[in-house]
This record gives sequence, C-alpha cells and structure tokens, in this order.
Amino acid sequence: MNIEENKENLIPVDGHHNLFRDPNTGAIINSDKAGYMQYIRLKEQRQKEKNELDQLKSDIAEIKSLLREITNGSK
Repeated sequence: MNIEENKENLIPVDGHHNLFRDPNTGAIINSDKAGYMQYIRLKEQRQKEKNELDQLKSDIAEIKSLLREITNGSK
C-alpha cells in the first residue's frame, strides 16, 4: 500500500504525526520512510557485526584446537 496515495482513507493516531490506522484491518501504519530506512540500515549493520563476531569466535576456536594439537604432539 502506498501510504501517500491512501492517506485520506486512514485515521491519524492521536499524538503521533506519522502513524495511521487502517479502518478496514485495524492495522497501524507508519508513514515515516526515513525512520524505516534508518531501522533497516541499523538492522543490516547489526547482522554484519554479528556475522563478523561469529567468524572471530570460529577463528579463535580453530586456533585453540591447533594449539592443543601442537602442545599434545610435543610431549
């Protein structure tokens, strides 16, 4: 649904200039595109950071395993 084209059919939510209620479904619709895009960017950034952290954890586990092999093999 394009919010700008259908705004006249929506009911404004008191106290929130960017929120509207769809009278047919009762759904709350946020018309703040900039805020939504910022949310998406932050979500993608958090996912990227999580992936990097997971990779670091995997690398550390591999290093620990190799160190154990080296120390067990030299005895």
